[in-house]
Amino acid sequence: MTITYPVRNGIYVNMTNKCNCACTFCLRQNSPGVYGSDSLWLEREPTVEEVCESLKEWDLDSKEEVVFCGYGEPTERLEDLLKVAAWIKANYKVPIRINTNGLSDLLYEKDTAPMLKGLIDAVSISLNANNPEDYLKVTRSKHGIGSWQAMLDFAKHCTAYVPKVTMTVVDQVTSKEEQAEAKRICDEIGATLRIRPLEN
Repeated sequence: MTITYPVRNGIYVNMTNKCNCACTFCLRQNSPGVYGSDSLWLEREPTVEEVCESLKEWDLDSKEEVVFCGYGEPTERLEDLLKVAAWIKANYKVPIRINTNGLSDLLYEKDTAPMLKGLIDAVSISLNANNPEDYLKVTRSKHGIGSWQAMLDFAKHCTAYVPKVTMTVVDQVTSKEEQAEAKRICDEIGATLRIRPLEN
């Protein structure tokens, strides 16, 4: 199984294939892996110990960051993710980021942002759309129409606990006008907008 894999000068962690969304542009629909990695489809979810052992194979302090981002939504295993993050913090100086859809509050029916304090240095949240209807059409979230507002609330809460909060939209599937509105939303939240390329 591919549990950890390199992307540019970072190490990405693939802990789960579960996801509460089925985004129309999701790259896992087209390929078994990304960035030259082997298949990111897991035979089973790795244990916390297995993830830490896999991370030991890399010279983490020479890397720019460790990123929880694989072929699933990382916060589907939030408690285990934070155990791994705590282990990284205890042994290395490398910054830690989570790439997420921002729907963990709906998954766990509580405010999850405080759980990230002191363990996570950056969060990248998929904004994807500027209103609830378009968001649901693009993400096909299993949580329904309330997902968009829950994602915004999570992002806002993260700004109190995580040093760097970024929100993303995909360049090729958003217009310049939509990107401008996304920038306004991010400014209101206190997050940074990143317009990212569509990955194949």
